[in-house]
Amino acid sequence: MQSYRSIPIEECKDPLVGIPAEPFAFTRPHPYVLLGAPYGDASPWMLRRRVLAALLQAADALHARRPGWRLKLFDAYRPLPVQAFMVWREFGLQAERAGRSLAPCRNPAELEVREPELHAALAATVFEFWGIPSDDPRTPPPHSTGAAVDLTLQDAAGHEVDMGCPIDETTERAYPDHYAGATTPELHGFHERRTLLHDVMTSAGFNRHANEWWHFSLGDQMWAWARGERAAIFGRAR
Repeated sequence: MQSYRSIPIEECKDPLVGIPAEPFAFTRPHPYVLLGAPYGDASPWMLRRRVLAALLQAADALHARRPGWRLKLFDAYRPLPVQAFMVWREFGLQAERAGRSLAPCRNPAELEVREPELHAALAATVFEFWGIPSDDPRTPPPHSTGAAVDLTLQDAAGHEVDMGCPIDETTERAYPDHYAGATTPELHGFHERRTLLHDVMTSAGFNRHANEWWHFSLGDQMWAWARGERAAIFGRAR
């Protein structure tokens, strides 16, 4: 998945804009703000202007297929310090599951120096899902471009629908087609709803992350790489 970082960026200067309350639903309180992620004066509820326009198109497409349903946003713009915070948190979660401690390390770079084998083992899982928090302007994490959004579906009764695993789960259940071969109605329903989300988002020009049913982007390096574009149009937003 990280090969997308080799795609060149031809920044189009489209500004970050706030995401309006309508017609979307939002995960509140914002999950990363609740964890103490360092947003500073930035808001997670921002996207590049043309990405927001496409997201509004996707919301219309969903309404046409499921009247009363909404796109429920989980996360959008992520400043680089937030990406680094969340990635290190995921390193910690993966270490706990393996019965290991990351102390006294404070970030992946320190861990790589002190315990390279542990770093490599954890990174193999973490970076299958999370973007590398690079401060190199040539390789920004997708969410730091303002061109990526994590989202799910909310039904007409206002309930978040079950997609088979929660957003940010780092297991095979996160793979978009994990339930494609399911034979029970419940499990097949997960695949149908993931397919619905995919269909309405791609109809508006978005591309889905290969390993995450919830992550979609438009105009960043991952999008350009997946679509065979020569260059991305969005680099790091700030």
